[in-house]
Amino acid sequence: MTALLTIQQLSITLQDNVVLSELDLSLNKGDILGLVGASGCGKTTLLNAIAGFNKPSQGKIVIDELLLSDDNCCVPAENRQVGMIFQDYALFPHLTVHENIAFGISKLSKAEQNQQIDQLLTILKLKEYSDSYIHQLSGGQQQRVAIARALAPKPKLLLLDEPFSNIDARLRNELMVEIRQLLKQFDMTAIFVTHNKDEVFTFADKMAVMAQGKLLQFDTPSVICQQPNSYQVADFLQLGSWLPCHLDATGAQSLLGRLALDKKCLEQHKLAYLLVKPAQLLLNTVVAGDHLANAQVDYISVTEQGYHYYLSSLDSAVTDKALSFSKLSLYSDRVLSLKQQVSVSVKPHDFLFFSKSN
Repeated sequence: MTALLTIQQLSITLQDNVVLSELDLSLNKGDILGLVGASGCGKTTLLNAIAGFNKPSQGKIVIDELLLSDDNCCVPAENRQVGMIFQDYALFPHLTVHENIAFGISKLSKAEQNQQIDQLLTILKLKEYSDSYIHQLSGGQQQRVAIARALAPKPKLLLLDEPFSNIDARLRNELMVEIRQLLKQFDMTAIFVTHNKDEVFTFADKMAVMAQGKLLQFDTPSVICQQPNSYQVADFLQLGSWLPCHLDATGAQSLLGRLALDKKCLEQHKLAYLLVKPAQLLLNTVVAGDHLANAQVDYISVTEQGYHYYLSSLDSAVTDKALSFSKLSLYSDRVLSLKQQVSVSVKPHDFLFFSKSN
C-alpha cells in the first residue's frame, strides 16, 4: 500500500532549541494516528510542520506523492490540502454553523456549497443547528462544527490538536467512537495529539510515542501496549509497575522471589526492571515457613476491577536496597487494610525486562 504521508529525517530548531530531531514517519491512506508524549516533546510542532505553519530546519514531508517541504521548498499552508482542528476549535462566534462550515469552501458555487454543507450537517447530526450561533451549542456540538468545517474542503489529511480535551468525560467516549466512524466513512487519514493513552486505544489505528523531539515507537496500540520497546515508552504509558531484579545465568532475583528465564534477557549480573501488570501478580496467603510476607499495602481504592492496592517492599525483607520497590499495582477482591503485610509472587509469563538507559 502506498503511503499517503511520508516524513523523512524531519528536524526543527526554534530559537536554538531542537524541538524535532531526525524524525521518520509513514502513514497509509485511511489510517488514524494518535501522537502521545509529555508536554514539550514536539507533538504540536510536528502537526504545525505538516500543516505548513512551521518551516522545518531539514527533512522532507510528502503527502500523496506531492512534495510539501524539503531543504529547497516549502508549500504554503493554504495549498497543502491539510485540514486542522485546534484545541479550542477556533470557530467564528459571529457566524452561524452554516457560515462557519462555508468559510473554507468559498470558492465553490453557492449550490455546491449548500450541497456539501447539507451533507455534512446530516452526517454530523447538526441539521437543526444550521442557523445557530456557536455560543448556543454544547461543547460536543461545537466540536462537530469544527470537524465539519475542516472536512468541507475535502483535505487529504486531517490534523487534530487534543480534540477531546474540552469535552466532559461522560461524552468523550461516545464522541470518539462517533468521530472515528465518521473519519472511516470518509476514508480520511488523520493525526491527532493527545496526552491520554486511552483515547488512542479507542480512537486510533496507529500510535506514535514521542519524547524530546524523537519518535520512540510507532506501531498499532495493541503492539505497543503488549511489546513496548523501551523503559521510557512503558513508563510514560504506565503499562504496569516496575520490579527491580538482578539477572544472572539462570534467572532473575527479586524481592518477590526468583524468576526462571528461558533465555538471558540482558547482561548477567545487571540490574534490570521487570514490567509487571496487575494480572501478572498473585496475592498469596501468608503462612509461616511457606509464604512469608514480602510487601505491605500503602494505598487502597475501589474500582470496577475490585480493590486497587499499591504495594511496597518490606524493609525487613530488603537485603539489597537496589531491589526495593514501591507503587506495585495490584487488583484483588480480597479486603486488605492499610500497612497490612502480604505475600506476593509473580506468575510465569513472557517476562519483559528493561534497563532505565534503553
